[in-house]
Parts: sequence; C-alpha cells; structure tokens
Amino acid sequence: MRSWYFWFNSLILSSQYNPPRFVELLMLFLAIAMLAIASVLPERPYLILGLSLVVGASISILVREAIAPSPQTRITQITALLLLIISLFGFADLIQTL
Repeated sequence: MRSWYFWFNSLILSSQYNPPRFVELLMLFLAIAMLAIASVLPERPYLILGLSLVVGASISILVREAIAPSPQTRITQITALLLLIISLFGFADLIQTL
C-alpha cells in the first residue's frame, strides 16, 4: 500500500512541477495504449486516435523545446521529429488503404 502512495504522490508532484511535460507524457501513454489495442483489434478508430495523439504530443514537444530549451534539447527534438514522421507515414498508409 505504501508503494502506491509513493507513486501517486510522485505523479502529483511531477504534474505540478512541469505540467506541459506531464500532459505530453500522458498523451504518449494513451497513444501507446490505443496503438496496442489497434494491433489486437483491427479497428480503425483506435489506430486513428493513437496516431493523432502521437502527432499532438510530438508537436507539443517541439513547441515546448523551441520556447524553453531543456539540457537535452537536440535528442528531444530528434525523437519528437521521428515520432511525427512515423505517425504521418501511418496516416498516409491509412488513407491509402481506404
């Protein structure tokens, strides 16, 4: 029980310390969940929602890094760009299969 309290308390503190990063992390976790569901259930709404969450999170990361750079700015920007490119290719493939 004590470990759940520790995780919950650190989650609350991280959301208060850096809210934009917390929202981006939450969006990426939801995207992973939606894409995992889309790989098990072949339904398009899960795939579309997962890809759109990845696009939104990566654009948010790029904007945040442009406004207030972090110590690892270059790696964060490259990772966000790769996520954006991969998700846009996913959208292109999805449109092509329609």
